[in-house]
Amino acid sequence: MINELAQIFSKLGIDTLEVLEAAGTKWNFLPFRPGLVGGHCIGVDPYYLTHKAQEIGYQPEVILAGRRINDGMGEHVANRVVRLMTRKRINVVDARVLIMGLAFKENCPDLRNTRVVDVIAELRAYGLAVDVHDPWVSVDEARAEYGLNVTTNPGKASYDAIVLCVAHREFTASGAAALRAYGKPGAVLFDVKSVLPRADVDERL
Repeated sequence: MINELAQIFSKLGIDTLEVLEAAGTKWNFLPFRPGLVGGHCIGVDPYYLTHKAQEIGYQPEVILAGRRINDGMGEHVANRVVRLMTRKRINVVDARVLIMGLAFKENCPDLRNTRVVDVIAELRAYGLAVDVHDPWVSVDEARAEYGLNVTTNPGKASYDAIVLCVAHREFTASGAAALRAYGKPGAVLFDVKSVLPRADVDERL
């Protein structure tokens, strides 16, 4: 639901986190956030239930609708990054993008069912050259599982866009200025996790 709201708010030009913070002033508000939904519990397990439901002749609607929305968030993020680059008159074809974070959640090395790979695939489909940096994950595992070469030392002032996909403490503690240092002048900084101040990024989910 929150991912769908984020997509609606994007079209309305409204900052999702500001809406959620306002809603959070209500005493019984549940603080969910939009994002890439990886892992097993939410990303995979619902399909077991829907499969069983269909076996007994019941067509689940809400569960599968939720999965379709969550499964499309990588494409949504990539499309917004590309739109931002276009608005800044950055030539998308052969542009360089740095993806910050590959694990399916922050401060852990787990790559199982990470949906960051959807963002990467969609950006590459646009013709962008994508580098991935994640100090938590195994370089060998990333290569074996997803065919990705994780860079341990991305170059400064090298990228046309930086996408913060996973809120590892190393990234959030360094702040927006340190992340922007990886970019060329005028590069896009997109915050998928909405952990950086709105004024310091071009857009956030």
